[in-house]
Amino acid sequence: MVAVGLWIRLGILETPVFSRLVEAKRLEQVPVLEVIKRQPKAVILTALARSVEQGPAYIYFSFVFVYGSLVLHVSRDLLLSALLLASCIDFLLIPLTGHISDRYGRKRTFIIAAAVAGLYGFPYYALMNTALPSLIVLATVLAFVFHAFVYGPQGALIAECFTPRLRYSGTSIGYQLASITAGGPAPLIATALLAKFNSGWPIAAYILFYGIVSVVATALLPDFTNRDISEEQHGV
Repeated sequence: MVAVGLWIRLGILETPVFSRLVEAKRLEQVPVLEVIKRQPKAVILTALARSVEQGPAYIYFSFVFVYGSLVLHVSRDLLLSALLLASCIDFLLIPLTGHISDRYGRKRTFIIAAAVAGLYGFPYYALMNTALPSLIVLATVLAFVFHAFVYGPQGALIAECFTPRLRYSGTSIGYQLASITAGGPAPLIATALLAKFNSGWPIAAYILFYGIVSVVATALLPDFTNRDISEEQHGV
């Protein structure tokens, strides 16, 4: 997979904006430090905006095995099959959701999707708690449908928040920081909530918390849909 990824990356041309920066010798020597110094608000807000994509996803595809075995008492094969189907649908939907955000606005699309994804934790556990295989599959598929609607727009939404000469570093930091603050801890926190309350409803409330964080953070970001992002930006 690394070899395939490297082959694809080497075949992709740099963007016209980056090429002009190279020609003008305007690249930063230490872009990571510069973006933290110049656009710290953008780094923090983009990381927080991504919370609703990261946190719930790790609950849906990782913690689900804990919940399925301890609470629902269903087979691991059923959960794996549901996740495989949901992942395929997610894969197919992501380009479509990105296109929708291009047309109707990334910020607007992302905020609506984040709100729905945050609320979905409650119907998710209502469906899962039936322990019916068909409804477990439905709950899993819907979870990843809503995941696609937050994942599709987020790449452009995050990248456009940073000035061209700091865009790569700013996007990377904001994107990966969410993995530390939201994605990584999510299964651990969900496991702790299950141990304390022996119920999925507190976990649904936790998912809603991610949705609220993302909606608020995204509302504070600018919307650059269909705007020129090749010029120098000053903050967010």
